[in-house]
Amino acid sequence: MASPFSNVTDLDSVFHSFDKDGDGKISAAELTACMRNIGEELSLEDAEAFVQLADRDGDGLLDLEEFVKLVEVEGEEERDRDLRAAFKMYEDEGDGCITPGSLKRMLSRLGTSRAIDECRTMICRFDLNGDGVLSFDEFRIMMMMV
Repeated sequence: MASPFSNVTDLDSVFHSFDKDGDGKISAAELTACMRNIGEELSLEDAEAFVQLADRDGDGLLDLEEFVKLVEVEGEEERDRDLRAAFKMYEDEGDGCITPGSLKRMLSRLGTSRAIDECRTMICRFDLNGDGVLSFDEFRIMMMMV
């Protein structure tokens, strides 16, 4: 999943749209107001906690660099959530891993029929610990490589 902000120029534009007073910093109040403008509710307390999370220089405000780091972390968390949802689709047996059988079933549902041996081979390429199944971490690596 790509971040909606594909480069620093995009993030710079977003940062400046949030920085209503033009001081080069985003306050919790500015963050709350901007989130409300895009239809998201964010309490001042939550905005303050959010700012504090990324505020590296301790001034209670976000500069551009801090904002970029915060957005990158949020993007990673969103990708992780998406990957976990995809993993759960393949891991339909509920045992926390993708087995050759669960991979075969999911591929069939997606219209791509594979023999069980082909599924074992697919899993083997990314099965880092050699247990014959894919854990979430192995699945994440596989998805980054495809």
